[in-house]
Amino acid sequence: MSAKKVTIALLVENNANVLSRVSLLFGRRGYNIDSLTVSETNDPAISRITLTAVGDEPIIEQIVLQTRKLVEVKAVQIEDENTAILRELLLVKIAADEGQRAAVREICEIYKASIVDFSTSSIVCELTGKPSKINGFLDVIGKHKILELCRTGVTAIDRGSKIMDFDDKTLHRS
Repeated sequence: MSAKKVTIALLVENNANVLSRVSLLFGRRGYNIDSLTVSETNDPAISRITLTAVGDEPIIEQIVLQTRKLVEVKAVQIEDENTAILRELLLVKIAADEGQRAAVREICEIYKASIVDFSTSSIVCELTGKPSKINGFLDVIGKHKILELCRTGVTAIDRGSKIMDFDDKTLHRS
């Protein structure tokens, strides 16, 4: 079996050290987390963790099983990249003198990236999209000198009426 990148979403109790326990679980078992985002949900007692990891099917199944065993984890699901909405935010600072600005602006227009800062020596671009779009933009813009770059990591949500939910009677409120 070949390894593939998967996006895993978790609903967890919004308590101190939950993120630490989830990441330790991965680390102890030798799994690498490629990206990680965490935010409070519409219920302030619940946070949503979205992470990406690489592994073959048995490894991914093991990750999901071990994660479900954590007391604070209320729900776990693997996001289907064909039916879920996956997005990431990129901020990138590119060296751009007067002679390079037009080329950078053109690339930004093609990828629908916004220029959010402009100085005499650099341009900062913002792009939101699927990880593949972000990667494509970086491949093209990488022909210019990248001074700084930061990515948020993937966040995901199901399309339509399907929701990630759990029985709130299982919530351990302190």
